[in-house]
Amino acid sequence: MVLFQCDYTEGAHPKVLERLVATNMEQWSGYGEDDYCRSAADKIRKACGNESLAVHFLVGGTQTNMTVIDAALRSHQGVLCASTGHINVHETGAVESCGHKVLPLPSGDGKITAKQVEEAYLGHINDEAHEHIVQPKMVYISNPTELGTIYSKAELKALYEVCNKYGLYLFLDGARLGYGLVAPDNDLTLQDIAENTDVFYIGGTKVGALFGEAVVMRNESLKADFRYIMKQKGGMLAKGRLLGVQFDALFTDNLYFDISAHAVNLAERLRAAFEQKGYEFVAPNRTNQIFVKVPDAHLEKLKGEFGYSYDHRVDETHSVVRFCTSWSTLESNVDALIGAIEGLK
Repeated sequence: MVLFQCDYTEGAHPKVLERLVATNMEQWSGYGEDDYCRSAADKIRKACGNESLAVHFLVGGTQTNMTVIDAALRSHQGVLCASTGHINVHETGAVESCGHKVLPLPSGDGKITAKQVEEAYLGHINDEAHEHIVQPKMVYISNPTELGTIYSKAELKALYEVCNKYGLYLFLDGARLGYGLVAPDNDLTLQDIAENTDVFYIGGTKVGALFGEAVVMRNESLKADFRYIMKQKGGMLAKGRLLGVQFDALFTDNLYFDISAHAVNLAERLRAAFEQKGYEFVAPNRTNQIFVKVPDAHLEKLKGEFGYSYDHRVDETHSVVRFCTSWSTLESNVDALIGAIEGLK
């Protein structure tokens, strides 16, 4: 069976593995205090166009979200996000386990707007009982979102402006950031993200690394003591150089963006095949995730050969499923899926 369920079914890009093997028997200090982590951090700062950024390497996405949010918030504060946001629906209450409430905002396309944030903040502060209600202090967004959509530069700037206006932190989850930055309709750069967030992270687990995420901090108040919180929350790897080696490889010779483009290009081909078949998309996007409404009878014919993620039922005869490409997806497997789609009756 060929799996299109997610973008982390395979191990790591060969160039990442080559670097891991080549450096395997070297001796270095632990916990990210090694030359490879320093080199990777320097490359990320350069790509972001800001030498003052703090860069930290954590093990996985859930640990990263939980650690960043807990480090930023006091005990009475919560985090605003889209109702579909990863921290709200797919992290088993990790944020809540740290004592911080996730405050979901309605969203049909995975995104939230500056207007929603402003209304939520004002709704809280203008409530006579606001001291009895969790205080919004951070805004969490994903780019790409859980539905594969992306924020425009104007949307991100508007969110950051409203966050600055009301003293809120803006945190961007970039677990799939590479796929968003190379999407045909994207107008954001790493520099734009670094300038218009307080903290974000560059995903490795879903974009060519065996594991690992790179947290990038601009806000000075968030930088203080962050490594203490990393350690406390289990996000600090003893063999930290394994993370540095991987991100150093990914940010050498444009590898991170080249392999992301591979995934998006193949997704474009799949998207065209679904469109030609007359299928409808939940939230049209140009990244590596495709959420498509498919007749159950067609899914029954596909499931023996191709794996996909079930999302939700639409009606008695149709379901929404997700097909995902990645840095590792083979063109021949996409050809096979397209052929199977074209043959459906």
